[in-house]
Amino acid sequence: MDVMPKWAEVILVPLISLLLAAVLSALVILSIGEDPVAAVNLMVKGALGSTYGWGYTLYYATNFIFTGLAVAVAFHARLFNIGGEGQAMLGGLGVALAALYIPWPHWTLALIGCGVMAGLLGAIWAAIPGWLQAKRGSHVVITTIMFNFIAAALLNYVLVNLMRPPGSMDPASARFPEAVHLPTLHELLAPLGIAFSKSAPANVSLLVAVGACVAIWMLIWRTRLGYEIRAYGHSQPAAKYAGISPVRITMITMIISGALAGLMAINNVMGESERLVLNATEGAGFIGIAVALMGRSHPVGVFFAALLFGFLYQGGAELALWTSIPRELIVVIQALVILFTGALDNMVRMPLERLFLMFRRPGPPKPGPRSAQSESAE
Repeated sequence: MDVMPKWAEVILVPLISLLLAAVLSALVILSIGEDPVAAVNLMVKGALGSTYGWGYTLYYATNFIFTGLAVAVAFHARLFNIGGEGQAMLGGLGVALAALYIPWPHWTLALIGCGVMAGLLGAIWAAIPGWLQAKRGSHVVITTIMFNFIAAALLNYVLVNLMRPPGSMDPASARFPEAVHLPTLHELLAPLGIAFSKSAPANVSLLVAVGACVAIWMLIWRTRLGYEIRAYGHSQPAAKYAGISPVRITMITMIISGALAGLMAINNVMGESERLVLNATEGAGFIGIAVALMGRSHPVGVFFAALLFGFLYQGGAELALWTSIPRELIVVIQALVILFTGALDNMVRMPLERLFLMFRRPGPPKPGPRSAQSESAE
């Protein structure tokens, strides 16, 4: 029996965790002689006070939606895929190969083709650790960590030795052709009469990310495969007894998870950089873990958690630019949010459960089997 109502689980626990993180962050800012209220105002204005700020907030949020969904799908099967960083790197390689070597006539076709290539390479990169766990017993946490480093080394070799244009010193691919450039939110909203910043990197990938949220919701809660994934995550022995193959579910889940992480590349590689560069993921694969934890592995929760972390990233950049608060301290603030919404979740949950249990009214006692027999005898 659940001690807390669903609304408290979904809303109250994350909200209290955020408030605790905010209080500690304010104390950290005070400790270096800065005004926390002014810092928050600057973050809000920088991230949400203009279409330029919104453009960057939504750009970061789009990355986090893809990686958050990737981690959330794996969570449902009790698989801890922390290889989103490497899978997104390989997704970027897939985008670059498709964009540079296939003559696309229009960005719509290029988006589909590059998205398929990004998802395919991300899925392959996640399938290998999945197979190692399913068939060889290698823990997916260890293998996905190692594959992040392998992906970084592989991408470095490919960019420096194979894809770097002749005469260039920059470890990056050539620029993508004009036909594959994705429209920004400025270009999408202009026909509707809505003014949006031309400089903001948010692009049509945001709509793809929202569509991915809907697709994952339908997959997990409206399909037989989603039921099998959730059943396997709740109890592996029971799922196996019911005829659900652990190898099949592990492989399919990791493939879907890797494909989602790889799809992030259509936003940061195809939409923003318009070429493949080193470190294009910028840690989004790891932020996806916090996004999935805070969003309770639900696509709606992932969407709003990604918006929050997009706000933190853009607002933190504004703090580093316009105040004396060092960039490292902004990373500490982001880490506090991750800590309280993820690792210290039970620190908030357990007192709330005791509180709800204290105020729960006991129902009328139900007659046991003995009392029922005595009543019939009378």
